[in-house]
Amino acid sequence: MANAVTYKKTSPYADTRTYSFFLDVANIPQIPFDTTDVQYQIDAIYRNRPDLLAYDLYDDASLWWVFAVRNPNTIQDPVFDFLPGAIIFIPKKETITAALGL
Repeated sequence: MANAVTYKKTSPYADTRTYSFFLDVANIPQIPFDTTDVQYQIDAIYRNRPDLLAYDLYDDASLWWVFAVRNPNTIQDPVFDFLPGAIIFIPKKETITAALGL
């Protein structure tokens, strides 16, 4: 096996094995549903920019993928389905850090 690349725990690829020229099947962490999740209607400023919303909410743009994982029925494409007017659930930062083991 070639030298493995290590991803940050905030990366959706953190638990995905790496080979010399490709990633193995993605092992995306799941973000559990929680009663403290907030329902949110995406504003126009965040059109196709989940990274901006992640930065504004969590001070960490690398958590952009959390919205798609938490809202699989609304967001299939994590960028191009991130449209104004879509209603999504937003987990609290504590829920994410617990799920990722941070």
